[in-house]
Amino acid sequence: MKKTIGAAIAIALAVSGTHAQSISPDELNSRSIQRRAIEAVIWGMPAVNYDLMLQEMFAKTEGKVGQAIYWGRPLDWHNQTLTPNPDALYFMVFFNTKDGPVVLDLPPGDNDGSFNGNIVTVWQMPLEDAGLLGADKGRGGKYLVLPPGYSGKPPDGYVTLQSDTFGGYMLFRSNLRSHGPADVATSIAYGKRLKVYPLAQAENPPATVFTDVKDVNYDSTIRYDESFFEHLDRMVQSEPWLQRDRAMIDQLKTLGIEKGKPFQPADATKTLLASAAREARALLEAKYDAGLPPFFSTTSRWTFPAPPDLIKAAQEGYADPEQYPVDQRGMAYSYAYIGIKRLGSGQFYLISIRDKDGQSFEGGQSYRLTVPANPPVEQYWSVTAYDRQTHALIKNMSRASRSSQIPELQKNADGSVDIYFGPAAPAGKESNWVPTDPNRKFELMFRAYAPTKALFDHSWKLSDVERIAATVGGATKN
Repeated sequence: MKKTIGAAIAIALAVSGTHAQSISPDELNSRSIQRRAIEAVIWGMPAVNYDLMLQEMFAKTEGKVGQAIYWGRPLDWHNQTLTPNPDALYFMVFFNTKDGPVVLDLPPGDNDGSFNGNIVTVWQMPLEDAGLLGADKGRGGKYLVLPPGYSGKPPDGYVTLQSDTFGGYMLFRSNLRSHGPADVATSIAYGKRLKVYPLAQAENPPATVFTDVKDVNYDSTIRYDESFFEHLDRMVQSEPWLQRDRAMIDQLKTLGIEKGKPFQPADATKTLLASAAREARALLEAKYDAGLPPFFSTTSRWTFPAPPDLIKAAQEGYADPEQYPVDQRGMAYSYAYIGIKRLGSGQFYLISIRDKDGQSFEGGQSYRLTVPANPPVEQYWSVTAYDRQTHALIKNMSRASRSSQIPELQKNADGSVDIYFGPAAPAGKESNWVPTDPNRKFELMFRAYAPTKALFDHSWKLSDVERIAATVGGATKN
């Protein structure tokens, strides 16, 4: 068969009479694999992003699908997921509906706690938001995830979510009053009120198993090598083809990924796949570095958290047949995870990768962000520094963020707050300082939980980050 295809290519080239006659059929085949593999990385990014987190749970923890893993303290650099929030207690529930619908039974908000949650598919398409500003409006509720093609009649009393994949997960953020030990313990206890169980056992649900993974080096950063395609193959084998993605079936066959068949690429193909993964990374990084749309003004260095057309498409379940922003989706899931149904209701995010003067943030320099008075949030705001290359928390740092939950945070006379970033704390400003690695670039994310109108009508504006001279122990260092 390969000889027949090769002969056909050779004949076609000969007939064409172009300079392409000098390209051998083997070289053409290699080029095809390279091109298609690059596109596969971009297309498959959210599913591989998901599988990296799932496989890390299997490999490094005792957690299982249908249980809950959680981080029993505010996140630190041991959590190497993409742009996580160090100012909430994280609970993650991976579920699978191959054996039938799954119930996510979530607690109401009360004096003991509250949460913000998001439920997504394997492709990280949002199914629903939960919690204070989700579908249950803080009253709690039973969210019922239905498998693809489900034809039964869902029982009453559930928030019914029709998924187009078997797998998926929920991110449950148990809110913190502060980072103090007592408030952390209260937040953990509140989070442990969530339940997950099959609908078939709803009459007598088993106890939900919780596994604390706070000390695990949990690394789901994107691997731009041949292993990317192993994760992608796992998704193809375990999930149904979506109608919108059927054009990828033959594309992936070229790479050796085919439903029902083992993925066993030859060494030469592995080399091409690794090269393609690196090139895809360069493409995605260049797209990200070019900048997302500015949020406050055309010159603001604070941008939307993802391309607006992607946000809209994902929230609508990619229902518009004229729109499918795969390139934008690939970029977004190279630096973040989760999908939010109503972005701007429960939470909103802003990203900055450059200072006021348009320069990239350097971990060896010092910077100041002024958060104006009267921040437009009903819950809290925070700002977090991430490693610019990995998009994870900066390794070996004592902390990653500062937030309005920090009692010792110093305020200025006008109610504004100055947050400092750099390798050393400015004199007298330790409480307002986020450390950076002098050998690494970094990026920033500002979070607004339960944001108010003033954020979106821009009557309140976040200033750009300014580079400053470092002052350590009273001495100024340029």
